[in-house]
Amino acid sequence: MAQVSNVRPDPDEVLVTIAEYVEHYRVRSGLARETARLCLIDSLGCGFEALTYPACTKLLGPVVPGTIVPNGARVPGTPFVMDPVAATFNLGALVRWLDFNDAFYGETVIHPSDTISAVLMTADHLSRSRVARGKAPLAMREVLENIVKAYEIMGGLALENGFTAVGLDHTILVKIAVTAVATKLLGGTHEEIINAVSNAWVDGHALAAFRRRPNTGSRKSWAAGDAASRGVWLALQALKGEMGYPSVLTAKTWGFYDALFKGRRFRFQRPFTSYVIENVLFKIPYPTAFHGQSGVEAAIKLHPLVKDRLDDIKRVDVRCHDSTMVILDKTGPLHNPADRDHCMQYMMAVGMIYGTMTAEHYEDHIAADPRIHALRAKMKLSESAQYEREYHDPAKRTNANSIQVFFKDGSKSPLSEVLYPLGHRRRRKEGIPVLMDKFEKNVARVFAARRRDQVLAACLDPQRLDALAVNEFVDLVAV
Repeated sequence: MAQVSNVRPDPDEVLVTIAEYVEHYRVRSGLARETARLCLIDSLGCGFEALTYPACTKLLGPVVPGTIVPNGARVPGTPFVMDPVAATFNLGALVRWLDFNDAFYGETVIHPSDTISAVLMTADHLSRSRVARGKAPLAMREVLENIVKAYEIMGGLALENGFTAVGLDHTILVKIAVTAVATKLLGGTHEEIINAVSNAWVDGHALAAFRRRPNTGSRKSWAAGDAASRGVWLALQALKGEMGYPSVLTAKTWGFYDALFKGRRFRFQRPFTSYVIENVLFKIPYPTAFHGQSGVEAAIKLHPLVKDRLDDIKRVDVRCHDSTMVILDKTGPLHNPADRDHCMQYMMAVGMIYGTMTAEHYEDHIAADPRIHALRAKMKLSESAQYEREYHDPAKRTNANSIQVFFKDGSKSPLSEVLYPLGHRRRRKEGIPVLMDKFEKNVARVFAARRRDQVLAACLDPQRLDALAVNEFVDLVAV
């Protein structure tokens, strides 16, 4: 047996690349900064809506009820003041609960706004600590810059690397991105960032089992908050001097590549810049699984033609790409709201029957509608080679679905096809007003008129938001 050297190698190239990006890259893209503002306020709005769901709010608050942490982070929409790790979990669960926050796709589908909870809560805690020591707090422009970087690290890893294909939940990338950005935000050195990120790779990682049939469940709504909070914790450990593991990815047998990635090394489509946030997909106006966005939009277009002819339908043909088939093609019983919002047949049936789709439509009282299950049984999903090809094409990045209804009398509906859902970059001009309407409605769920107007005034003015102290902004959106 060959002897293995115990000489520690230089840090893996991927670790160095991530560290250098968070340390040295300056976001100069106006589109990236403006999109970061939209991502921030949309994510907060998603969290405000989630506050109306007891299944979510039961998870919130400190581990020991009543605990208030000195200079702690304030969780938006709540009265809780906690350490940044716990605060990140709370806000992360809120943002992701309804599956209404933004998304990005490649070999691994991600929700890059899952990192926002960590960036904002870490910056809030840091700002309050600085003020307590007589120093200036961070400005929101620094939050926005770090959001861009967190998105880029997540998306850069997701584009060409299939983490879910080997059974890992995509929230592993939340943890990696958060660890890097939080360590830098907290003042970590180049070596500390590398140490922290190496620990994030060596960490235990969530399996995707809770997000896939037949085990789909509510953990998928708090898994991102869990991953983000772990990233903040690892950053704090690195700042205490905790060591790193330089060949965590490349070590033979025991490294990430050999142990968990079938020996493959990561591939990168492009250098880290601001590409991911510039091309992020907003979920507007339907809270659906990422791949269901265009499908629900296409189904709703058919609502006026089919709503009075549901019993006359013989079959419904749905065309989609491979990821939709793998994740959303479900037959049989659906056991909970998390199961339903990851079923294309369910979401399309609701769109055709009701002419809309809201988070309420995943609840038990709607799911009991027998028309939904009758229509689901008539649907057949099949993969389109064109949709699959253009889904991965960097120049197009479609997220296409189509639907056509065939009636018992031999007639049929027109083909309803949506290549680019409303939240796609190609439909920004059309989508942003709807995104703003979504945000304003969600703010009004939490705040009375005077505070609502103050929140909107701060969030909708880019220059004002940039200059606002982080702790002052968070005070504004907490209760």
